[in-house]
Amino acid sequence: MNELRYVNQDDVYLFNTGNAQKAYLLMGCHYIPELDKHRFCVWAPNASAVSVVGDFNGWDNDKNPMQKTEGGIFVAFIAGLKNGDTYKYYIHGYDGQTHYRADPFAFYSEVRPQTASRVWSLDGYRWNDGEFLSKRAKTDLLHRPMSIYELHLGSWRQKTDGTFYNYREIADGLAEYVVKMGFTHVELMPITEYPFDGSWGYQVTGYFAVTSRYGSPQDFMYLVDTLHQAGIGVILDWVPGHFPRDEQGLRQFDGTALFEHANPLQGEQPQWGTMLFNYGRPEVVSFLVSSAVFFMDVYHIDGIRIDAVSSMIYLNFGKEEGQYVKNQYGGNENVEAIEFLKKLNGTVLGSYPGTAMIAEESSAYPLITKPPYDGGLGFTFKWDMGFMNDMLDYMETDHLFKKYKHNNVTFSMHYAYSENYILAFSHDEVVHGKHSMVDKMFGDYWQKFAALRALYGYIFAHPGKKLFFMGSEFAQFIEWNFAKELDWFLLEYDSHRTVSDYMAKLNRFYQKHRAFYEIDDSWDGFQWLNVDDRDNSVIAFMRHSKPYREKVQHVVSVTNFTPVVREHYRIALPSAGTLKEVLNSDDPAYGGSGVKNTAVIEAEELPFGGMEYSAEITVPPLATVYFEFVEES
Repeated sequence: MNELRYVNQDDVYLFNTGNAQKAYLLMGCHYIPELDKHRFCVWAPNASAVSVVGDFNGWDNDKNPMQKTEGGIFVAFIAGLKNGDTYKYYIHGYDGQTHYRADPFAFYSEVRPQTASRVWSLDGYRWNDGEFLSKRAKTDLLHRPMSIYELHLGSWRQKTDGTFYNYREIADGLAEYVVKMGFTHVELMPITEYPFDGSWGYQVTGYFAVTSRYGSPQDFMYLVDTLHQAGIGVILDWVPGHFPRDEQGLRQFDGTALFEHANPLQGEQPQWGTMLFNYGRPEVVSFLVSSAVFFMDVYHIDGIRIDAVSSMIYLNFGKEEGQYVKNQYGGNENVEAIEFLKKLNGTVLGSYPGTAMIAEESSAYPLITKPPYDGGLGFTFKWDMGFMNDMLDYMETDHLFKKYKHNNVTFSMHYAYSENYILAFSHDEVVHGKHSMVDKMFGDYWQKFAALRALYGYIFAHPGKKLFFMGSEFAQFIEWNFAKELDWFLLEYDSHRTVSDYMAKLNRFYQKHRAFYEIDDSWDGFQWLNVDDRDNSVIAFMRHSKPYREKVQHVVSVTNFTPVVREHYRIALPSAGTLKEVLNSDDPAYGGSGVKNTAVIEAEELPFGGMEYSAEITVPPLATVYFEFVEES
């Protein structure tokens, strides 16, 4: 029997031309029932010889040689293998050296520090999320509430002996907690296989393998399924920008620069000590696009957040002049990476309606979230790094001097509708001496907690989707440490428990009030009321919903960024109507001092701030207050 007929040449062609979307169905290790053998396929076009070695053949380099076929793909068929058998490819490289490489398309790996791939079937899990997926396909995320809980699985919760819970063990507790806190999505820091715990998953060696630290592929399926059944979407942090130098990985895979550029000025990122993908190589495009599709297809993932997009689209990212090669037009943009991102986003979003592609992009590169036919990159959302940096700088400033940084608060609205933004306060902001979220806040102990609640209220009212890193929802006081679990014991203390209660209340208020999410992409959903009061450091604006049964919902948000109570404080209003306080971060239930507006407040026909009407309210210290505004009919 000609076994090579079980290598589909159409799939090989698609892989070699950069058009494969599911290359994982060809490449790697697959059981072929008709042969009762496992087929191994690996791309190593410049190798002189390749063999499969593993525990099943005593790691004998000569027992299972591979045959080189079209497209630079080596193939072998091996009988008698079982789930869990370990293997690598023994490669005689073009450089005359021999290397043991893990399978780039492996579905499962040994637990670090071991580095072999494992024979593994992805069959056998029975999904129960059909209703969730059906609803997802009809969802327009741009006009729906989206509040994301970012977490690192290994340090969210740990067993009493400091070891990890696996995906299956943590699933039910995580789903219950996220539902209780009111988040709509979780975002998992990278779970693609990686060798070094301290990289947090951002240096990947296995682009098709969920890390074995936390269990098997089927265990991960259970985690995603459990979250879906609880109504929670799952976003994965994914790293197609660079990869590490580890011997078992992709670097110089067949003795040549296969996945990376041969020129070190193009193929290395000196800032991180890692390798850069060659997006101009069709097989690399097939590899990466297929990795993203794999997680959508096999694991039912709802979104992918791409790390460090700036490092992909700029050739000089992290490099000095003379350390990089300019593009063919003499510029610093990576033309091949830009085309890759357009292709990637179009492929994923076109195949999986209702999912999201998210860019963590720190420059002012234009049109990140606009469609490629309009010159954009085609992402669904972009992290608003400017908003995060401006607001944290402002909140760290002495109350007496905040008036000199008032533009920090207002500047975001100058560009708020240039992209579809996520207001992200991620893990990067609570490590490396930056302090925790609550410890960043200026002031004494009470003021820190009050200021954090005020900031959270401001974030939820501001246009854009939301993201918070684990621990910030209950004001963990120390920085995040990936090696230990969160300080859950803090919830025994009122100051932390009340912040947790407040975050849960904010999430529910946000999802209940259409004015806060239906129009995140135009000025139709936002109106400044008091924008220039730098002397008092107070900001007021109104959010509007779309008309529903001819009724528009209006919510007014007022934030006092100082510890001084503002009594008889006048805010501008666009029309006659009434204000009713509906959420107040200074409520004693959330750890506040209890300054409230108890009565319904009538708008006065008294011009103020360029509007015909206004009203007097009381603004609590270091607080955000929401009012429902009902227009006079």
